[in-house]
Amino acid sequence: MNIKTIQSIRLDRKLQFLLLFLIIYFRSEGIAEAYIGPGAGFAFISSFFILLVTFFLAIMTILFWPLRLIVKAFKKKRPANMNHGVECVVIVGLDGMDPDLTTQYMEEGKLPNLSKLSESGTFSKLKTTLPAMSPVAWSSFITGVDPSRHNIFDFLNRNFQTYLPELSSTKIERSPRTLSMGKYSIPIGKPKIKLLRKGRPFWNILSEYGIFSSILRVPMTFPAEKVNGVLLSGMCVPDLKGTQGTFTYYTSNGDSTGKRTGGVQIPVTIEEARIKTYIPGPDNNILKKGGETQIPLEITIKGDEEAELKISKEKFVLKKGLFSGWITVTFRPGLNIKIRGICRFFIKQIKPCFEMYMTPINIDPGKPALPISSPISYSIYLSKMMGSYATLGLAEDTWALNERVIDEEIFLEQAYKYHHEREEMFFDALDKTRKGLCVCVFDATDRIQHMFMRFMSDDHPANNDGVDLAKYKGVIEDLYKRMDCLIGKVMEKIDDKTILMVISDHGFKPFKRGVNLNTWLYRNGYLCLKDGSEIGGEWFHDVDWNKTKAYTFGLSGIYINEKGRESKGIISLEEKEELKKELISKLQELMDYDIGEVAIRRVFDSTDYFDGPYMENGPDLIIGYNEGYRASWGAAVGRVDKEIFEDNTKSWSGDHCIDPQLVPGVFFCNRKVVSDTPHIRDIAPTVLELFGTNIPPYMSGKSLIPSKRTEKD
Repeated sequence: MNIKTIQSIRLDRKLQFLLLFLIIYFRSEGIAEAYIGPGAGFAFISSFFILLVTFFLAIMTILFWPLRLIVKAFKKKRPANMNHGVECVVIVGLDGMDPDLTTQYMEEGKLPNLSKLSESGTFSKLKTTLPAMSPVAWSSFITGVDPSRHNIFDFLNRNFQTYLPELSSTKIERSPRTLSMGKYSIPIGKPKIKLLRKGRPFWNILSEYGIFSSILRVPMTFPAEKVNGVLLSGMCVPDLKGTQGTFTYYTSNGDSTGKRTGGVQIPVTIEEARIKTYIPGPDNNILKKGGETQIPLEITIKGDEEAELKISKEKFVLKKGLFSGWITVTFRPGLNIKIRGICRFFIKQIKPCFEMYMTPINIDPGKPALPISSPISYSIYLSKMMGSYATLGLAEDTWALNERVIDEEIFLEQAYKYHHEREEMFFDALDKTRKGLCVCVFDATDRIQHMFMRFMSDDHPANNDGVDLAKYKGVIEDLYKRMDCLIGKVMEKIDDKTILMVISDHGFKPFKRGVNLNTWLYRNGYLCLKDGSEIGGEWFHDVDWNKTKAYTFGLSGIYINEKGRESKGIISLEEKEELKKELISKLQELMDYDIGEVAIRRVFDSTDYFDGPYMENGPDLIIGYNEGYRASWGAAVGRVDKEIFEDNTKSWSGDHCIDPQLVPGVFFCNRKVVSDTPHIRDIAPTVLELFGTNIPPYMSGKSLIPSKRTEKD
């Protein structure tokens, strides 16, 4: 079979795939596009417009395909110098895996596969970023640069004009033009969905050399960027409501509190064994008056152990104490637009009162309303292969457990369900990526340690909620054993031409005490409240900006109210440097006298560590908390509380937003490396070196593998 015949077959397959996609697309109900984003609701293009444009693009694609093949034939890929004998690089990210716990369990003989990897290759601590947070560290992993060059310092940024929080990862701008049609205000054109993380992913550099990549659920990859290969976005993918995860809790218990952080509580009434309620959806932005889209939900109670859910015209029988499968929900804002999501239900109790939990509504991977994969057909392919699966970036519902809407057993079941989904798609990708790069990040290690760290410490303040401590004492050890089994399966599948790395973005420590630095700033005269108030509400309610010198929110540090930068800034550049020195002097080694421990180990002046173009978007001072401490829940949402220090009594009992020296990640490799102190920024240049590609000079990370080219020189 000659080259021309092979190319002809490939072309035929591409045309067949395109035609098949068009047939499936046009047979789908409600041909419309919907876009959802944090705080943006959704917008759309009319069904007719999409039908017309899609058909036109399809015809043009078919007509110009021969021309594209000719252009592609003359456009040469930059050759890679494959001088390490490497055909494939596999990176398994175990978010939050701690090196101290890993070492302990290996020494106890509980992690045989990781021990084998350590003995034959490399095991060391992996330096994390400043600050030590997942979106920051994974962004450095992706780009090989520090936060001041990739623009991610926290989950949140502050708006310089309003001081209100914005997602650091993504910005969605609505279409500026609309068409008025009766009660509807119809956006003309698509909204812009912009990834705020800067810097080039190293797999995009590999693409220039024709190297294929499979990238699964790596944080800070939404919206999905084009890659030579496939990509499924991870952390920071929103739910269908445009949030980072909003659960729903139905209860007939009138005494239950109405406010639920991270979720919505809907009171229900039982009448003749029936409950009539609704499923809340995204905001209806095509209606001029707005409002929330809803789907009617009818629940029929059938005894003490079972209930039937009727959603639209479909019925589902649920057993008490068992999760439903993924259920498709379709919202109809009007004009024949349909927005599809998926969710799961869990009936906690039927009598004496009814209690039911609904997961956040995930974007349906089979009909994605947002660009969660590249190509868009990849998420659809996975849904056809394995059924529906979680697409939400933070799918494990930590807030539902924090609010005690679900318990530890339900949370663990949910977390491992999502983990097994991830394993299935990862091993499918691994089988199909015999040459090139395959990366997958697993989240269970992070989420479970956040919620179960308290059970490893008898004196943790969160252990006073009546939960059986002995029952969950071994959860984290079991978690590490499961991850070891995962690595064992990977090791069985790879050959001697494959480099395997197992990494984590940070480690973990107990979170026992919260520190509200807004309260400290207020008591020390750096933050002022209006009208003599002694406490301030969320997002700086009652803060007098005309008298405030510094403030904090999020989990990373302190911001100076700088003149010319913040809209109501009062501190000049000359005053700023003196103010920072003053704050560092007072906060460094801040004592928690109630406990007799130092709460803050170090305070980092950002200008001493960063010099990139996005430095101003981050905090001016980064707080390196001591083990056991973290920014309090109130400080994280811009509140001024009564006390500076408080016990952390929430289920979220472990954390890593502390001094980075205390929470390095792990680094395993089946090859020896040249550094005893690798940094997460080093992974990107290392992979580029392994494939023999050029390492961009802007990368601050260094290759951990000796350069063959250097050795020859």
